[in-house]
Amino acid sequence: MGIATVLSRAQRGIDAPQVRVEVDIGAGLPAFNIVGLPEAVVKESKDRVRSALCNSDFKFPCGRIIVNLAPADLPKEGGRFDLPIAVGILIASAQLTDVRCELNECEIYGELSLSGELRSMKAVLPAALAAATAGHSVILPHINASEAALVKDCEVIAARHIVEVCAYIAGTGRLERFRANVPSFTPAVTPDLCDVRGQPHARRALEIAAAGQHSLLLIGSPGVGKSMLARRLSGIVPPMNDAEAMEVAAVRSIAGRPLKPSEWRARPFRSPHHSVSAAALVGGGVYPRPGEISLAHNGMLFLDELPEFERHVLEVLREPLEVGAITISRAARQSEFPARFQLIAAMNPCPCGYLGDTNGNCQCTADQVRRYRSRISGPLLDRLDLHVYVPRLEFKSLRTGSGEASKEVAARVMRTRELQVRRQGGCNADLDNAAVERHCTPNADGLSILERATQRLGLSARGYHRVLKVARTIADMAGRPRIEFEHLTEALALRSLDRRQ
Repeated sequence: MGIATVLSRAQRGIDAPQVRVEVDIGAGLPAFNIVGLPEAVVKESKDRVRSALCNSDFKFPCGRIIVNLAPADLPKEGGRFDLPIAVGILIASAQLTDVRCELNECEIYGELSLSGELRSMKAVLPAALAAATAGHSVILPHINASEAALVKDCEVIAARHIVEVCAYIAGTGRLERFRANVPSFTPAVTPDLCDVRGQPHARRALEIAAAGQHSLLLIGSPGVGKSMLARRLSGIVPPMNDAEAMEVAAVRSIAGRPLKPSEWRARPFRSPHHSVSAAALVGGGVYPRPGEISLAHNGMLFLDELPEFERHVLEVLREPLEVGAITISRAARQSEFPARFQLIAAMNPCPCGYLGDTNGNCQCTADQVRRYRSRISGPLLDRLDLHVYVPRLEFKSLRTGSGEASKEVAARVMRTRELQVRRQGGCNADLDNAAVERHCTPNADGLSILERATQRLGLSARGYHRVLKVARTIADMAGRPRIEFEHLTEALALRSLDRRQ
């Protein structure tokens, strides 16, 4: 009897801290104890490991077995520690001798079935990223191999059964390194912008939002095309680069969602129903999991019928919109998930939806309209770059030919994005205050109109900076090196709710 150490990894938010699985087998009455803050699923691994070893023609030791998952103060969850615990027991009990695999440079994780087969697990990609950074290879279930192989510098060894793993470690069997090509980007079939008839003002606002990654609120009567416009945003934004795609894949891996090759480098588009809870929107649970805003990371979050969401649910968006991340704190743990998303929302102007409509059917009182709009707080509204009214279409507009296709608009958006990346390394919406002062200085006429607008509309400091960012995007679309008078007037015109206030 002896002691053995096997490397593995836990999952904490987007991180994968290393865990040393230490197994000691000593004399005494038969016992099997796991220490080191194991959750219920980890404690249950005792029975899975025992059955897997016995059904794979190994002997289960009769002594006192103690498994320590170090560091002891890090909570451990999931079935990923089944395989390293089983390997540690076999080494400590001298059933695996002449170990030829360098276990101090190899990490092992995977859930075991009762027959010894390896089952899939969640959060493989963050573990593979951390292993590659540490210069370690990984042994894991074959089901997860293609996901881990997305990490270019990680040596992935895939196995189907614990017997294969033990033979590889002992040097009596051979497991080939798993190789997978990074999925090639195939543009998904998305709704085309040419389906939208008329609405030149709203189409222009949508293009500006795509070009600078600005948040957008569409306001209008039912049936005017708000949702139709919003769902076509994904067809005009540029695809993700490999680094962004890896971040999105890591979040999906933590959430336990399959990685589809067809979605590689395609920006996420999430559209939760207005009955969504705050925990489902930003993430949460006893064991924190990413919510809709993290699943929309590097993509778009569309909230249709915005005032129908519970007010306290909308309020949780304020911090992520500013910092691009969400920290979920519990009594025993704290997890941080990325949440850099583009918010697109739609709403009616009043409870019945027809305020200001040309048909004159609105019967809402001023107090009803005020209560309806007060469901969206001022601080949240201040964080939206564009608020645009979408008018009702006339019959002639419905019968006219289609407008520009998404492909044509996407080409202009791509050129504008490339200009921003060359100038400041990112989109205009992500500029901090210092960068705004450096890149968004208007000419004399522009400063004059901005000063008058700030006084009349009562713009906050945040609103002032957001107007400048939008004006910078409009100037970039026009190919102008500096913000001019007409760029600022258009940016101010695209904040309709400020004008009404």
